[in-house]
Formats: sequence, C-alpha cells, structure tokens
Amino acid sequence: MTHTPHELASDFPEHAERISELRQSDAHFARLVDKYHGLNRDVHRAETDVEPVSDTHMADMRKERMTLKDEIYAILSR
Repeated sequence: MTHTPHELASDFPEHAERISELRQSDAHFARLVDKYHGLNRDVHRAETDVEPVSDTHMADMRKERMTLKDEIYAILSR
C-alpha cells in the first residue's frame, strides 16, 4: 500500500477548476473540502507513523474520508 495523500485535485483533475470555483461560491462545499483536507492530512500522518493511531481508528478515519469524497464528487457531478 502506498502512503500517498489523496488530494482532491489529483483524484479529480477534470474537476480542479470547479473545485476552486465552488470553494469560493458555496460555503457548504468549502466546509466539506476543508474537512476532507484535514482528515486526509491526519490519515496520511497516521499511515506514515508520524502520528500513529490504532487500526480501528485508522479504519474509521478512512471510512469518513471516503464518505466525504463521495459527497464532494456528488456535488461536482451535478
């Protein structure tokens, strides 16, 4: 398994401009993206053992990150 952070612009390069636009114009979307980025940073730090966490906590963080990404993608796909 790689320990590469899952950045939205890298995961959704075709939506990079829309992500930027929505962050400026949609407060709900901006909160989702900010929460995703914070959680993504925490997952990456845990995966690289900078801030180790239990396996259960890691799984919970990954599930939450996936849920946020799905919600963000749903907005981008409208």
